[in-house]
Formats: sequence, C-alpha cells, structure tokens
Amino acid sequence: MIAVPGGNVWFNRVGGGPGLPLLVVHGGPGLPHSYLRSLERLADEREVVYWDQLGCGNSERPSNRELWTMPRSVAEMDAVVKGLGLNRFHVFGNSWGAMMAQQYALDVASGAVSLTISNSISSIPLFSQMVARLKAELDPATQSAIDRHEAAGTTYAAEYQDAIRTWNETYLCRVRPWPPELSAAFGNMGTDIFETMFGPSDFHIVGTIRDWDVFDRLPEITVPTLVLAGRFDECVPEHMWEMHQRIAGSRYELFESSAHMPFIEEPAKFDRVMRDFLRLHD
Repeated sequence: MIAVPGGNVWFNRVGGGPGLPLLVVHGGPGLPHSYLRSLERLADEREVVYWDQLGCGNSERPSNRELWTMPRSVAEMDAVVKGLGLNRFHVFGNSWGAMMAQQYALDVASGAVSLTISNSISSIPLFSQMVARLKAELDPATQSAIDRHEAAGTTYAAEYQDAIRTWNETYLCRVRPWPPELSAAFGNMGTDIFETMFGPSDFHIVGTIRDWDVFDRLPEITVPTLVLAGRFDECVPEHMWEMHQRIAGSRYELFESSAHMPFIEEPAKFDRVMRDFLRLHD
C-alpha cells in the first residue's frame, strides 16, 4: 500500500526486463485496474506497474465525496510515482486514466519519458457532444429507454440496464462475450467516485469534472506521446486525431476493429504498437 491524499492505495508490480517501467493508469473513474490485465503481456520486456485508485478495487474506500476531484487525483498519481520510487518511466492511461495522465503531464514535473493516451478525451464539454451524437445513432427503442429511465430516476430498471448493455457492447468493448476481467471490474466498480466526478451516466455529466478541458493546453505536452483510438469508440477517433494534431511529434494509431479497449479487442496489433513505441523511448 502507498499513502496518498485521502487514504492508502494498493499497487502491484509485474515482471521486469531491460526496458523502463510502465505505469498503468486505469479508467472509470472507479473502474479497478483488473480490466487492464492484458498489459501484463508487456511484462517480459519491462516492469508493468498497476495501482487501484483511491475508492475502488483493492484500495481503501473513504466515504468523503469531497475527495473526488481532478486536482486530488493528480496529487494521488504523483504520490504513487514518488512512493514507488519511479525516476524514469513510461505512462499508459486508458479513458479517465488518460485524462488524469494528461493533467499530470501538464502540471507535474516528473521523470516520465513517454505518455500513451489510450481511448480518451481532452474535453468533457466536447465529450458530452460526442455521446449525444452516438446515442442518436442507436435504435429508437434503446434511445427511448435511456432517456425515459434517466429522466424518471429508474436506472435500476431491467429495460435501462439492457439499453446500457447495448451501449457498452457497441462503444466500449465489442468482444463477445466480454472477458472475465472486464465483467469483474464493472462488478467491483467504485460507483461513488463515478457519480461524484461524472454524474449518473455519460449522458448527464454534472459532477466535479463537468467543465474539465485541456484541449487548448495540449501543445504544452512535450514528452513523446502515443495516441490510440478505436473506430467505434465513445471517445470518437476524430477527436483523438485532433488531440494528436495538437501534441507536437505525437504518433496516432487507429484500431479499425476496436471500440474503447484495443488491448482486449485487437491484442496482436496493440502489443506490436506498444512494444515499438516503448522501446523507441526507453
């Protein structure tokens, strides 16, 4: 365990080798690290380091909702880096984890030698527009179920859960069935964190990060950066291309058969791209 602002967090270090360590920052917020177990495939060349962010997984789960902000999350990441003694290391962030990693790269001086932004965004206001457009492309019955139950506060209803499953299988992970580690991570999610930071769902982002936006600050990122996008992602590839365009010297890779999780959906290409990028910047 490592002490961070607000409590203690669990970490795990896997494998080793000549390459610099890879720090893996999971998404959610509140989805524990276990859905990213695929990255252990890279542990034959370097140490792969995971941690469960405060409030989820194997970490402490404080009840103080005032903890769930972007600034405290970035301070937590900094405490993990220092607590693990990471002097020169790579950063991989997926989804919310890549949002935090962008903010960390922008605001914290560290020994990070590269940044991988996997299936993420740089602006919550722009993301709200994305999900509204994608929802409008679902079949009318699914759209109606989402809208009706969210308006009525009956998101526990089976009809709503079926509609969200359709969304998740379209825009989050298109592998059928979902691998056990992904289903288990959703079953062990820190829902307080998500609801406080985002809100009741991706369609109503009213939480503490509702105004988060670093899109115009992306040119400030100077560390070598890899941007991974999925053709069917809720974090639409057009936005990720624009992010890439703003980060000087960055590399962009589009996964044509993936939604939000190419490490699960296209593992062979994902591993090849990651190994090449990490080796280049060791």
